[in-house]
Amino acid sequence: MAELITYRDAVARGLAQEMRRDPSVHFLGEDVAAAGGVFKATKGLLEEFGPQRVRDTPISEEAILGAAMGAAMTGLKPVAEIMFSDFLATCWDLVAVEIPKTRYMTDGQVTMPLVIRTANGGGLRFGAQHSQAVENWAMAIPGLKVVAPSNPKDVIGLLAAAIRDPDPVLFFEQKSLYPSKGEVPDGEIVDELGVATTIRSGSDVTIVALASMVPRAVDAAEELEGIGISAEVIDLRCLVPLDTATVIESVKRTSRLVTVEENPRLCGWGAEIVSIVGEECFWHLDGPLTRVTTPHIPLPSADALEDEFLPSVDRIVEAVQKVVQ
Repeated sequence: MAELITYRDAVARGLAQEMRRDPSVHFLGEDVAAAGGVFKATKGLLEEFGPQRVRDTPISEEAILGAAMGAAMTGLKPVAEIMFSDFLATCWDLVAVEIPKTRYMTDGQVTMPLVIRTANGGGLRFGAQHSQAVENWAMAIPGLKVVAPSNPKDVIGLLAAAIRDPDPVLFFEQKSLYPSKGEVPDGEIVDELGVATTIRSGSDVTIVALASMVPRAVDAAEELEGIGISAEVIDLRCLVPLDTATVIESVKRTSRLVTVEENPRLCGWGAEIVSIVGEECFWHLDGPLTRVTTPHIPLPSADALEDEFLPSVDRIVEAVQKVVQ
């Protein structure tokens, strides 16, 4: 049977599933235990697994990741929470230099089965310093795997896959999705990293999206269908490993591509997708490769300005219409 649960509750269920299965899985972060997380995504874990495996930490991102790195090096499988993805900047040496390089520099003698969970992106009026979408930062670092689910079932399955992976994984939870709901089957759920999902089939254009942009892309595709444009929607799910095969196969059929991302336009992940498709599918294209992004400015906190800043259904529809015409 399947039940309808929130993205927020899926986080706790995914962590609990893996902690029940493997006693080496530990969880640490700011306010994750007694308070159940600032977004209430880890409620109940302290009560079930106790303070030895679910630990509140001081307000120090460097301390959190330093402790997690040491735990991973000595045989545990830590899951560390960084409350807001913006705060990865305060511990970037560990994220970009230490954690992703250890397995390589020890010739595989030391693995790094470490997951860093973090709330990412805008939509909740938290302003410029608490609303950035930074998955493109992580994508640029060799040695890191990068995951960003769009629905509760994928949260559980991809979180399980990340925890079981021997390499470090950055797991981005788009914070505006926490209250959203989706059907999740009973029993253990384990997915595979690096596999995109075709959410909606179409023949005129391929729309590639990630995290909170996926439901917006689906809404745009439904609106486009009403004006005679058939759009295929791909949920990328992971940036590293990147499932280029699914995207290329789709574009070869539709002959057009539109990427939809929350990252700023300069150096966003959509640029990499466009580059790959331009190289691999040039002779299949019937229209320009197009990116829908946020502008390259700090994110405003005012309601109307933040809504204008983020890619909307209307902007996606407009971009697709131009490509098809």
